[in-house]
Amino acid sequence: MASLLVQGNKRLNGLVRVSGNKNAALPMMCATMLGGTPSTFSNFPPISDGQKISEFFRKLGSSAEIDAGAQKAFFNHANMSGLNGYEVPSGIRSAVLLIAPMVFRLGQFRVDLGSKGCALGIREIDPHLEIAVKFGCKVTVSQGACQIDQGKENQSPDIWLDYQSVTATETFLMFAATSSAEARLTNAASEPHVAHFCKMLVKMGVEIDGIGTSRLTVRGNQNLLGCNFEVIDDHHEVATYAAIGASTCSHLTIKSSVSHEMDLIVRQFRKTGLNVRIDGSDIITGPSDFIIEKPLTPEGITKVEAAPWPYFPADILPQIIGATIQSKGEILFWNKVYEGALFWSAELAKFGARTILADPHRLILLPASELRPNAVDAPYIIRVVIGLLIAAMQIEGQSLIRSADPLNRAHPNLIEKLQSLGANLEWVPD
Repeated sequence: MASLLVQGNKRLNGLVRVSGNKNAALPMMCATMLGGTPSTFSNFPPISDGQKISEFFRKLGSSAEIDAGAQKAFFNHANMSGLNGYEVPSGIRSAVLLIAPMVFRLGQFRVDLGSKGCALGIREIDPHLEIAVKFGCKVTVSQGACQIDQGKENQSPDIWLDYQSVTATETFLMFAATSSAEARLTNAASEPHVAHFCKMLVKMGVEIDGIGTSRLTVRGNQNLLGCNFEVIDDHHEVATYAAIGASTCSHLTIKSSVSHEMDLIVRQFRKTGLNVRIDGSDIITGPSDFIIEKPLTPEGITKVEAAPWPYFPADILPQIIGATIQSKGEILFWNKVYEGALFWSAELAKFGARTILADPHRLILLPASELRPNAVDAPYIIRVVIGLLIAAMQIEGQSLIRSADPLNRAHPNLIEKLQSLGANLEWVPD
């Protein structure tokens, strides 16, 4: 484990180029198992979860290479075999994305029910198992492990998800991709990386109607091919740099191919007093006044509500919370996705931020009397580590963020990029 030493109140300046989207790359690399020929990716982020899944592939006999410097990846499953058994990568939420491709390739899959990634409250895998059953699989749960066996009959399911789960939507897409029957999904997640994943499957030979919407119709193909594909830029990372730039009153120009997806996100930043704007394909930040935009209803309070796309993303809520600790007014932050995901506000209070945790989903941020550097303990949640980092970067003096390692799961080069822009940050042992 490692901590981050932060010398705050530094002005940054420069050009930022964001990385490929982690949440696009992981299902894409799992889906390469569905193709009968090799797949290659460009703009592939060198994330630790990707390395873990690559090692899992190699243990099964596949070729899996990730070139971190070139941001390219290569996968070939021609020699995959499960005859010697396997151990699923632990500690990463993306392990559930192996269910459909493993059932397709090997006829079965065993998963530890503890493979849930970040500690974001209760994150069930039930939707994934229910989808497997709808596609004819037999599911057995015993002693903390789950066995999924391929069914004998082809299924043509019509599924309506309880909620818009990104990974459950991707599990459905991978099961449907190799089914000869038409499958339909209602209440599908529609995030940019989900739509991008659909486009990859289409290139492999799948027919998909409704890409980018909450209703998907899929006509699969059991003879899919691999493909060459470019991973979409990470809109979470765009928002992270925007939050850092605006909250530290820095001049940053953020280059990205997904700026057209950022309108609502930028609008939420601006109404909380953060100086962020869209300029063509760029996101620009500058000195912020931190003045909260008051609602037209006099009795109202300014709110930032996070929910499934096209709402403000829950994975950007910690960044905007950390960026607004200097705000001159009250803000209500509402996480409608994860229960208990705002408990880290107790660490934010160590910096002098004034917060009220109204319930497991809602946090009220009040104007701070005095912000101060401090040592804080980061939970095992990628975006929360970033939220604490953004807070510390605004405060003059030296702060310490303990157990900051989760950063590398989504943003392996974030610290180096920030250092190149003028930030005074240093990794130190816990």
